[in-house]
Amino acid sequence: MDREKLHSKTELFKTGGEISYKGDAGVAKFLLGGIGTGNISVGARGELRDWEIFNWPGKGQFVPFSFFAIRTREEGKEPVSRILESKICPPYYKSHGFLNGELAGIPRFESSRMVGKQPFVYIDLEDSKVPVEVKMEAFTPFIPLNSDDSGIPTAVIRYRVKNPTDKAVEVSVAGTMANVVGFQGYDVFNNVKLADEVQNEYRESGEIKGWYYTAKHLKETDMKFGSMSIAAVGAKNTYKKQWLHGQWTDNAQDFWDDFTEDGILDDMQTIESKGCDLLSHYDFSFLNLKERISSVGSLEMVGPNEEKTFEFVISWYFPNRPKGWIEYDEDLERFRNGGYDTIRNYYATKFTDAWNVTEYVAGKMEELENPSRAFEEALFDTTVPAYVIDAVAANIMSMKSHCCFRIETGEFLGWEGIRDYVGCGQGNVNHVWNYATAVAALFPDLEITMRNVEFKKELDEDGGMPFRARKVLGESRWDMIPACDGQFGSVLRVYREWKYTGDDDFLKEIWEPMIKALEYAIHEWDTDGDGVLDGKMHVTYDIEFYGPNTMTNTIYLGAVKGVAEMAEYLGKTEEAEKYRALYEKAEPLVDEMLFNGEYYVQKLEDVDAYRYQYGTGCLTDQLLGQFMAHAAGLGYVLPREHVKKTLEAIYRYNFRDCMEEVPNVQRTYALNDEAGLVLCSWPKGGRPRFPFAYCDEVWTGVEYQVAVCMIKEGMLEEAFTIIKAVRDRYDGYKRCPWSETEAGHHYVRPMSSFSLIPALSGYECNMVEKTMSFRPVINQNHFKSFWINGNAWGTYEQSVDGEGKVKSGIQVLYGSLDGVRILER
Repeated sequence: MDREKLHSKTELFKTGGEISYKGDAGVAKFLLGGIGTGNISVGARGELRDWEIFNWPGKGQFVPFSFFAIRTREEGKEPVSRILESKICPPYYKSHGFLNGELAGIPRFESSRMVGKQPFVYIDLEDSKVPVEVKMEAFTPFIPLNSDDSGIPTAVIRYRVKNPTDKAVEVSVAGTMANVVGFQGYDVFNNVKLADEVQNEYRESGEIKGWYYTAKHLKETDMKFGSMSIAAVGAKNTYKKQWLHGQWTDNAQDFWDDFTEDGILDDMQTIESKGCDLLSHYDFSFLNLKERISSVGSLEMVGPNEEKTFEFVISWYFPNRPKGWIEYDEDLERFRNGGYDTIRNYYATKFTDAWNVTEYVAGKMEELENPSRAFEEALFDTTVPAYVIDAVAANIMSMKSHCCFRIETGEFLGWEGIRDYVGCGQGNVNHVWNYATAVAALFPDLEITMRNVEFKKELDEDGGMPFRARKVLGESRWDMIPACDGQFGSVLRVYREWKYTGDDDFLKEIWEPMIKALEYAIHEWDTDGDGVLDGKMHVTYDIEFYGPNTMTNTIYLGAVKGVAEMAEYLGKTEEAEKYRALYEKAEPLVDEMLFNGEYYVQKLEDVDAYRYQYGTGCLTDQLLGQFMAHAAGLGYVLPREHVKKTLEAIYRYNFRDCMEEVPNVQRTYALNDEAGLVLCSWPKGGRPRFPFAYCDEVWTGVEYQVAVCMIKEGMLEEAFTIIKAVRDRYDGYKRCPWSETEAGHHYVRPMSSFSLIPALSGYECNMVEKTMSFRPVINQNHFKSFWINGNAWGTYEQSVDGEGKVKSGIQVLYGSLDGVRILER
């Protein structure tokens, strides 16, 4: 493929429009659920899938008989009924066909179109036989700088029904959900297994009418204890139904016959006629389902050209999670043997059960929805290309996935990613979280808990920092050497959090352990004391680099430069002078020692003396510390002219237009005719016999951090080409647009994409000095974008008149900028 034809400049720089997915985009799955609550996904057909609400990942996890349905009756015509999804798409390859809990044989809409705009997802459902237009809208409250109200275990689901005809149409919409409290997986028939008998209770509370689900005998301390609810909100003409608990498909047959008859549901608890003798011989689950199913809905007359909304809230409450990181086979065996204590989710300190969650959400709907919608609009109503904003918004999803959770004491914890049913990469891995800037930007209070865990709970007495946090959950220290990039990165991120929030108390309280960690790192990895790191350095590639290299040295330079500034601010003059002198000594040495005229190399006499090095290779991550310094507002840590030359070399040598002829025996994240940025190349030869693990892989989190640095150097076309290549790979057919992968789904490294916004808007903030400034690098004549700091968020807009005069304005949508000065640049 010709690089010049990969994407035209017009296509790369085009603004406006939105990214959508047809119903056959089988892996387009948008998460509903708050931070640290678990999730339910909405698929491109409008279906509910991947029920991950039980404190474990659960890709593919299915809750049977859980769906929404519509019945319409136009005057003088036969009624039309549908499940509110588009048609099921191939493949249909299953050993027993579709199970009755999937209701695959019930009519669905002909087609659908999905648009995801964090935190909202929209599905247009179309069917030529249905006399109304139906749009699904779903969200979970997500309000930057308000972590509590962004951590609610709920999903608000609406169906906006518009009648385009000249006659009134009777419309009934029903929501149905199975009670699977005490979920234990599936039996051999693929039916649900439960830890206890369950019970469904109908409740009404103000404008809420619906069902509250519990298990009869589970104690509050049981790992499976919890509750669920489904409710209609604000409906005038409601109805309810607890499904018949019969044999075979009695339950679904009764429901569908009842619903399609008149759009109103009636309870039918028993059947007088004799059933099947099979059940008297064996407890076949398909004859005696363990789940109990209920429905709630409402009926409305929708007039000509009128639109009415049917609103539902699904909530869950499973307060107890294992107190530990369950990742490996031995962990699972220990769990099965009852080897883990429980610890409560943070949301369990705010709510008492699922019905209480629903009451809170319904009672504060406007207060929760308005700022959530303001965030969506601020993020997407922009003059930045749609696919760039999509890259930002899509990876925000990681903090809402099972990658991240929050425990009862408030600490925010995270995996690297998640496997289908278990986490991957335990313990707030500092060398991975180095890249992720989204949480720090949107919820600095949560990010600060991570710094406190690293420096106050996990740090060794000598200042060594385990790169996986385990003691916070009462487990033994991670038994490996510290990670050089991670430890210096955590120091640098202290500076970022302080600068972003202006929180002096945070800085003062963390100062001593931070200095201890910094001193350990300097002495551990600068073995000859010349100011350049050269020791055995464990890094994010899960190997050790030996000898000077800029991947680690740039992070080190950023950390030392930041600490010097923080010491000066705190009046610690001696320490400020010490670290300033070290930085001024080290920066030119690193540059002189490692820059080869095109890019920075690793200095080794014999690249094969140690396995897994890169030597004279062009490492895509060689300016990682520069990315982190930019994110922290620290400026440059290497000469700017060399930074730009290096970025040009990274693009020239490491970006591949087509992966078909790129040999790779490692994990594969880009293949065939896909484009991507490989982690390393050897344009001048010298590839080691066994180069570092992952060197031929393509990591989106690295692609984004390089793109951010390119934007800072005016290399917009190159940056956009890389970003577009990423989003082309995550197209809803090949991969999920809201789950960029590396070591697991929803990998956290790609949250580096958030830094694309401040890079393009030229946004800088310093909440210590109470200043903000903007200098857009794209569409300066008409620019609009989102901004945020630790105090407030909103939009910035500027235009340039015919005489070149800039007119700009800042809109605050949440928080306050009282006392903050807007600087001109």
